Amino acid sequence: MTSSLRLVFWETTKACNLSCRHCRAVPQRSLAATELTTSRAFDLIDRIAEVARPVLVLSGGEPLFRPDLYDIAAYGVDTGFRLALATNGTLVTGRVAAKIADAGFSRVAVSLDSADPATHDRFRGMAGAHADAVRGILNLREEGVSVQINSTIAKHNVGEVEQLLGMALELGADALHLFMLVPVGCGLEIAPTEMVSAEEYERVLRWFDEQSKSCPIDLKATCAPHYYRLRAQRLEEERRRGDFSGTFIAPGTKAKAAPALVAAPAAGGSREHGQHLSAMTRGCLAGTSVCFVSNEGAVYPCGYLPVAAGNVRFERFADIWNNAPVFRQLRDPDALEGKCRECRYEAICGGCRARAYAATGSFLAEEPFCTYRPDLAPSNRPGPDAAGAAWHRQAEAVVKPIASAVRLRRGAPAVSGSTDSAG
Repeated sequence: MTSSLRLVFWETTKACNLSCRHCRAVPQRSLAATELTTSRAFDLIDRIAEVARPVLVLSGGEPLFRPDLYDIAAYGVDTGFRLALATNGTLVTGRVAAKIADAGFSRVAVSLDSADPATHDRFRGMAGAHADAVRGILNLREEGVSVQINSTIAKHNVGEVEQLLGMALELGADALHLFMLVPVGCGLEIAPTEMVSAEEYERVLRWFDEQSKSCPIDLKATCAPHYYRLRAQRLEEERRRGDFSGTFIAPGTKAKAAPALVAAPAAGGSREHGQHLSAMTRGCLAGTSVCFVSNEGAVYPCGYLPVAAGNVRFERFADIWNNAPVFRQLRDPDALEGKCRECRYEAICGGCRARAYAATGSFLAEEPFCTYRPDLAPSNRPGPDAAGAAWHRQAEAVVKPIASAVRLRRGAPAVSGSTDSAG
């Protein structure tokens, strides 16, 4: 089963100037000899282009450690990709911001975990990291570069999410993406003390969803696929009350995820090449629409799921993407285990495969931080239940169109009753 490739993260280097407590990688202080060279980077872009021209995110480590970063970005743009950069922001001087803009990056994601400098600096392992990151964001905005703020949420800052959103708006960011901690890499060491409970997860995600209804920027929860289940449940409840004004795709996402692609092309013109900057289609996209390439060329479903699918040094990227067993398993909804297999929201959620792997050793196991009980949903209760049947009909009116569009994008058979979703 093939699947539409929409987003590729390439770990350009493991070198980094910070020592973040949660990092999925163990950072190094300098570039490694085993990392992909410039020519191999160009070849990687060419090989990905044989499959699709997804958003290509240059990440790290700290990608600004690579002196050839701007050449790689320019090559990607010339090849037809939308390029994004994921950085901790501390190295983004005015001159660097200008070079980022000139290279053609569509968006820069800056890691900022708190509106409180002390909280951020402790988590990132460097005094002054917050001030430097904020300065970097302002430098990028001065150059007209779209900025996204990435915030890792754990016990140390879960009570600060409202202030985080306020800071993102104040700094002029186009997006705020909350990353719910996944116990991998350095995160394994802090998981026992920093992982929030499943109930706290849901509280934060419900608050985030409520903000998305009116927030003017793109809000997205990452590594928290049940966010999409919560959105669908909220729409179901609103429609049960007769309110049909809500949409699955939030206004801020429509406005900020990819304005150039959402708008119709001018007469005689064409749309910008590449993909939308926000894949607002499904919770867990690992191996179905997203993959991660390590600094040494290994390909994984995502940066948090350490199950290798192959290596671009020795295999064609297309062969890995289309045929790797781990990808084929992740694209088969019938392969899921536990309550994720039975859940009616599977197509728009899927559970975090990385968190399942960390908890059980199986990436097909049920999501361990989801409180939803499919067996207690009204449509699953035994015996005749008119109220449950009515709820089921209303719920299907919300979920089926979204699920149908998602399955089409994944390359899987569509369920009946499709309309439009978005991405």
